[in-house]
Parts: sequence; structure tokens; C-alpha cells
Amino acid sequence: MALSRRAKEVSASATLQITAAAKRMIKEGLDVVPFGAGEPDFDTPQVIKAAAIEAIKSGFTRYTPTTGIPELKEGIVKKLKAENGLNVEASGVIVSCGAKHSLYNILQALIDAGDEVLIPVPYWVSYPEMVKLAGGKPVAVVTQAADDFKVDPALLKKALSPRTKVLILNSPSNPCGVVYRREELEALGAFCVKHDLTCISDEIYEKIIFDGIEHVSIASLSGEIKKRTVTVNGFSKSFAMTGWRLGYLAAEPALARVLSNIQDHSTSCPTSFAQRGALAAFTLGADYFAGIKKTFQERRDYIVTRLKAMKGKLGFKLPEGAFYIFVDIAKTGLDSFTFAKRLLEEKHVAVIPGAPFGADTYVRLSFATSMEKIKEGLDRIEAWL
Repeated sequence: MALSRRAKEVSASATLQITAAAKRMIKEGLDVVPFGAGEPDFDTPQVIKAAAIEAIKSGFTRYTPTTGIPELKEGIVKKLKAENGLNVEASGVIVSCGAKHSLYNILQALIDAGDEVLIPVPYWVSYPEMVKLAGGKPVAVVTQAADDFKVDPALLKKALSPRTKVLILNSPSNPCGVVYRREELEALGAFCVKHDLTCISDEIYEKIIFDGIEHVSIASLSGEIKKRTVTVNGFSKSFAMTGWRLGYLAAEPALARVLSNIQDHSTSCPTSFAQRGALAAFTLGADYFAGIKKTFQERRDYIVTRLKAMKGKLGFKLPEGAFYIFVDIAKTGLDSFTFAKRLLEEKHVAVIPGAPFGADTYVRLSFATSMEKIKEGLDRIEAWL
């Protein structure tokens, strides 16, 4: 059968492909160290599971409003105000089937054929593909390790054109763990205001930040910036709820109405009982997140120590957030797919190639796995090098 042009232009997810290959090898009885998956290795908190189970038992298994149950939307409104300094209306909040779903819907709502979207490089693998599916043109804005992989107005201006409509910002970022500071966000926000761009702010890793660094939501910086920003978040990373598929966005009510219509005709509502579980997630306090950050920072610090001991064979920039480290493999002389394929086949260590992130001389290691696995994996990598 004949496929559409946009379908043929979209690439498969390298992250999911490598993860699937590693799982197949594990099923075959091979001892694979998984540095691939972007999901926490700890279990969903009991209070969340209990709330969802109770919802099922009580018969809360039918359709909900398209944009989410009112009590969850109000919980998100309170969370955004208390933790992010964002004053939003419940009518501007849309609960979706994952933060990825929110991002997809936003681009469908904002992009016409040929519109351009600025995407800082390295980027999360799905951003360019979502832009293509919306009929738009992803414009890569290449950053440098020397600049901490951060984009600034000067770089953005070089990529600007009359068709530029959107900037995608990810802080903390996947794959580099970049965290933008307040003054950097103020400059980016002013750029968006000046050039009438919409900023899509992907903040899914906001709870996983190290070294006492503060997370700042760009929409909180001024009323003008807020009007041009769609804030995206979810429950997958912070609450180990990846399989629950539940995310949300906060936008101006006029845009939210359009996004609601798109969701009406694609997925309808998010899963009913998962929403009850998400509502219970808001009862978890600061101690819960402190424990998560402590665990991930210990793992990050260990990986950094080991990479430094490899005598310059592999480079890296210290990640300030999320649970990934982007490793420079240029000195090996291998491209990222060859590096990842050989490492998986020869040492049974799964890493993600950097090419789909826009950086073919890098691979991504996730430290969302146990310290025991991390030690074993790094031993194998060191021996293999």
C-alpha cells in the first residue's frame, strides 16, 4: 500500500529500539547491563498504586472529561502555583496520555505546513519527528560542549527566519542534563517575546536536579512570557509512573480549547483510574523527592569518577539534572551506532547512540539503574575500550 509522505519521513525511536534489543537478549538468558531506558528503576509509590486500585474496585473505570478529572486539574493548578510560581486557570490545564502526548498535541495545534521550529542540539529524539508529523520543519540549533550545551539568543537569531514559529526548550534536558538558570531563561523569554515565538517548555525532569541548583519555569518570569509559553510536565519520571502514561500541560485557555478538541478526536480522555493515582501522587512530600535526588546524584557522581579514571578515552559534561550522562566517544573513532551495536553485542552493555539526538560522536548512558549494574557496566566498558 502507498504510505503518506510524512509517515515515510519519520524515524523509529533509537531509544526504544535499543531497549527492546536489550530486553530480547535478557529474555534469552544473557546478562545485559541496561544503560538505555529512560525510566526510573524504582517502583511506583504505594500510595499511588493504592489509589488507582481503589478507583478500579469502586468502578471508576469509565470515560472522564477529555481534559482530565476536575480534582486532578485543580491539583495541578495548586502544584504549579506552589512549586513553579505559575498562576494558571484549570481551563488552561489539559491532562494527557503522557507528556509526549501533550507535546504532540501542541505541535499539531501550532504548526502549519512549512512552519519552522527551533530545536537546540542535542535534543530529545522525538522532537524533530513530532515536528515533521505536524507538517513543520525542525531547525537544529547546534550548541557546544564548551557552552554547556546551552542555547542563547545569539544562536537562535542565526537560525531565525520568517517561518519560525516555535522554540522547544527542555530543562533539565534529555540527553545532556542541562539546567538553565533564571537569567538565561529571562534572555530566552525576551527573545520569544521580541520575535513573537511560542515557547514549548518541557519540564518533565524538574524534580531530578543536583548540586542544589534551582529549577525555574520560564513561564513564571513575566506575564508576556507566560502568554507565549506552554508548560509540559507529567508523572512518569518524578513518580516512576512511566507505564501509566499520564502527563499534562498548562497553556492560555484559548490554546487549551483547541488542544482539547484535538484530544477529543485522538485519544478522548486519559485513563480514568490512572488519574486517581496521579492525584494521590501530590500527597508525597519533600522527603520523597529528596530521597530520589540523593539516589540519582550518588549514581551520577560514581559514573563521573569512573569516566575520569578512564584516562581521557571518553569525555563528558557534568549533568546537572535528569538521569543521563552524554558521553563523548570521538576518540574511539567510531560513530555512535557502531559504538552502541558493538558494545551490546561484544560486552552486553546497552547504551543509546547519539546520532538521533543530533550528536553522532556521543552516546547516552542512563543511570536509572542500580549501582550494582552501573559498576558492572562501567567495568565492561572500560575493559572493552
